[in-house]
Amino acid sequence: MEMEPTKVQSEGGLNVTLTIRLLMHGKEVGSIIGKKGETVKKMREESGARINISEGNCPERIVTITGPTDTIFKAFAMIAYKFEEDIINSMSNSQATSKPPVTLRLVVPASQCGSLIGKGGSKIKEMRESTGAQVQVAGDMLPNSTERAVTISGTPEAIIQCVKQICVVMLESPPKGATIPYRPKPASTPVIFSGGQAYTIQGQYAIPHPDLTKLHQLAMQQTPFTPLGQTTPAFPGLDASPPASTHELTIPNDLIGCIIGRQGTKINEIRQMSGAQIKIANAMEGSSERQITITGTPANISLAQYLINARFRDVAAMWNDPSSMTTS
Repeated sequence: MEMEPTKVQSEGGLNVTLTIRLLMHGKEVGSIIGKKGETVKKMREESGARINISEGNCPERIVTITGPTDTIFKAFAMIAYKFEEDIINSMSNSQATSKPPVTLRLVVPASQCGSLIGKGGSKIKEMRESTGAQVQVAGDMLPNSTERAVTISGTPEAIIQCVKQICVVMLESPPKGATIPYRPKPASTPVIFSGGQAYTIQGQYAIPHPDLTKLHQLAMQQTPFTPLGQTTPAFPGLDASPPASTHELTIPNDLIGCIIGRQGTKINEIRQMSGAQIKIANAMEGSSERQITITGTPANISLAQYLINARFRDVAAMWNDPSSMTTS
């Protein structure tokens, strides 16, 4: 194939434009931005890559690096060396003697992860061996997306070599189908219910939340339960902060997994949406049941109960219809 003279042959194949997404914690993002944005400005200027940082007060942020492959490698090198500097600085204040590795998390469309892993893990093994970096592809997709986290750790040099190889694989096997990008969730915001409406608290304001309001209304129709010690209906003109109450449920051991979800994803979702605190007791010897304690306002509790029941219905439907197994 003929190459246009304008294209530069660079390390790792054609010098084409590529976008790589990184998942970072707030502290890491702060380090990349630097005082008054000086660090990220310098990185943009020196690498020539576009570096964008997602907005929002989320515990996690997405850093997007776009540009010709050689500019991307420069930007990655600068980020890896900056993180190493942070590690060295944090060590000077601690007793640790061995230097922990630098770790970066890439966000990669799931449809490209098979090529990164290779048949029987051959590709990822080759990357580990040839670069000296540790590479791990997450088994699960990130919430509400079709992307997976790929964690790379090692020395900055090993990381840069590894990123080059990953870029080559991503260029050789582009994503299939549409990718739903991962968007980090804001730090969980408290939910309050007032007058049948759900609000989330952001700063000093209560923002109406239509999805939760709908759920809340459904929950009201579905669970006519009365919190302990209350004989009046639990929801007459609910004010913003009725006293917290507690509700207990017992759930068979073999069903607890579907409430908790992989690594606690489902139970955290239920906690976030309902605004209730939910504690699951440890399994007792000889008992086939687990105790769940839900604490919060009556509205929070009924919403949590509704979400738990809905989860059971989903799972029961799946058992009755094995063809829908993939949806959970």
